[in-house]
Amino acid sequence: MKPVDNHDRQAMLLGVGLDSDGHRRITQGENFYLAGGTEETHGRMAETVIKFNEKLARRGKKLHDLSREEFRDLMGEASDR
Repeated sequence: MKPVDNHDRQAMLLGVGLDSDGHRRITQGENFYLAGGTEETHGRMAETVIKFNEKLARRGKKLHDLSREEFRDLMGEASDR
């Protein structure tokens, strides 16, 4: 089996809002795809992935380059946890 080259790797954040107010919401951007949720939930997911991408860019990395620990740290910072 051929080892995975970082150039072959891809990664994406997927956010799914499980609450609903009857509207269909889908937002996609660099590194992410968000679906569902109320206006508030969807907005919170969008704000989090935008902050995440900003922090990722400041580190000069791509999503697929992050270790699990780096991912958790960045997501925690982006979600204000």
